[in-house]
Amino acid sequence: MAFQAGGQRSVPRPVPDSPEARAYLQDYATYLEAVPFPSVVFDHRWDVVLSNSAYDRLFHGVGPHPTAMPEDNFLRFVLFHPDAASVLGEHESRWCLPMLAGFAAAVERHGQDRGLQSIRRDIAQDPIMDAAYRQGVPHWIRAVGPAAAEDDGAVRPLLHPDPRWGRTDCRVVGETPKTLQELGYARITLVLREARRPAAGPRGARRDRRNASHLSVVPAPQR
Repeated sequence: MAFQAGGQRSVPRPVPDSPEARAYLQDYATYLEAVPFPSVVFDHRWDVVLSNSAYDRLFHGVGPHPTAMPEDNFLRFVLFHPDAASVLGEHESRWCLPMLAGFAAAVERHGQDRGLQSIRRDIAQDPIMDAAYRQGVPHWIRAVGPAAAEDDGAVRPLLHPDPRWGRTDCRVVGETPKTLQELGYARITLVLREARRPAAGPRGARRDRRNASHLSVVPAPQR
């Protein structure tokens, strides 16, 4: 079973065979829960291994989805969940394109991985997203530089359901200790900033046109 700060979730996940590694993850879950900002540990498929309560609160209002819940797989949530844009501000240009670029890099490293292949098939089912992956992402990287696809250090907009934060930005901080790296996991924390003044227009509707974006819509894959 996959670990989650505050308990174990019901979705089965591969976990290390080593009792020492499992004990480490249990203690790391306790440590993660003490972090005040949304923080998550995932594997190379973006399957969530650990998350804290601040992460759960950030995505508390999203509706159910069969394959793209944020507590299950963060990449699938960003790409396929219809409610993703209600939490991830400037969703297409600031979240989807960097995540697609990161996914392309993961496919190069783990091309035979069945979990990544499943995500690739779901991308291929949507013509717009497939075109963005095959053509838009390479063009975007050439336009803005490969560093734009990196998570660590990126500043991205959020629409937090807690009015104390509201429309804000977060700094994505990659902080993966050696033991997590050896287990094949990575950790990011979304360091929240003070709420910004609301922009004109409907909540979540404004898009950033400063960066090249080749997505006009990112619907859930058809099943």
